[in-house]
Amino acid sequence: MHRYKFVLTRPLQFLPVIFGISVITFILVRLIPGDPARNILGTRATPAALASIRAQYGLDQPMWLQYLYFLKNLANGEMGKSILYKIDVLKLIVTRIEPTLALVVSSVALSVLIAVPMAAIAARNAGRAPDHAVRIVSTFGIGFPPFWLGLMLIILFSVELGVLPVSGYGATIGEKLSHLVLPSLTVALSLSTVLTRSLRAAMIEQLKSDVATAARARGMPEGVVFWRHVLPNSLVPTINLLAVNIGWLIGGTVVVESVFALPGMGQLLVRAIFSRDYMVVQGVAMVFACATVLINFIADIVTVAVDPRVKL
Repeated sequence: MHRYKFVLTRPLQFLPVIFGISVITFILVRLIPGDPARNILGTRATPAALASIRAQYGLDQPMWLQYLYFLKNLANGEMGKSILYKIDVLKLIVTRIEPTLALVVSSVALSVLIAVPMAAIAARNAGRAPDHAVRIVSTFGIGFPPFWLGLMLIILFSVELGVLPVSGYGATIGEKLSHLVLPSLTVALSLSTVLTRSLRAAMIEQLKSDVATAARARGMPEGVVFWRHVLPNSLVPTINLLAVNIGWLIGGTVVVESVFALPGMGQLLVRAIFSRDYMVVQGVAMVFACATVLINFIADIVTVAVDPRVKL
């Protein structure tokens, strides 16, 4: 169990990261052109009304003091009050977590289901036609922007074939699953190309390893050698790559949710930016940052569990 000592100390290393993200987010949000008070009241608002709104939300205070208020709210488990929605930011975020979480989980699962078979086909046929086909498909897949890919899937499956909904999230479990198919497929097609290339390279290396050679010498069939020895030993670099890309995926939900009108945190973030709703932007950014840090932490634990040779 000494290999898992990092579990006790690693969270402390994340605190400076979270603090730095909070500072950068706070400053960048306030550099966005525009006045939140004027966005709420309109262009014909009186100076007195504008001053009242700024005082109500603390926008008339110096920036350093506003940041201290923000830290105080975080320490109390709060994120302030939304200027646009007029409710606590934390409660607002909670109502939007489910679509985003469902999108991320389904996209990752679908990406793995696509990447593992494709990488296995390519690795076991290295240098031959199947390998070249997989490499060409993955290369082209990397170049497709998610928003363009999403629009193409909408045109094909929703407009032309009419088998899947265009946008929204639905009310029942069945409706939610059907609404998640196209967004999840959009993300998975982009993410699986990166995973396929990494996993293919790792598998080819493991096929030439001493472990695989020894297994063949003991008379094991090639299929058993591949799935029992090659695949498990190829997972470590792919797990780390997946963790990094999940962090990208969390931020990428902004684009995908906007394309498919999913009422998640990405769509909430876009609307908050355009309305200069500082508290919501800061709150969503902090949640995204914490989620990314947590996923990388979990990836470290899984890496150590999969490969006993790894020590963190």
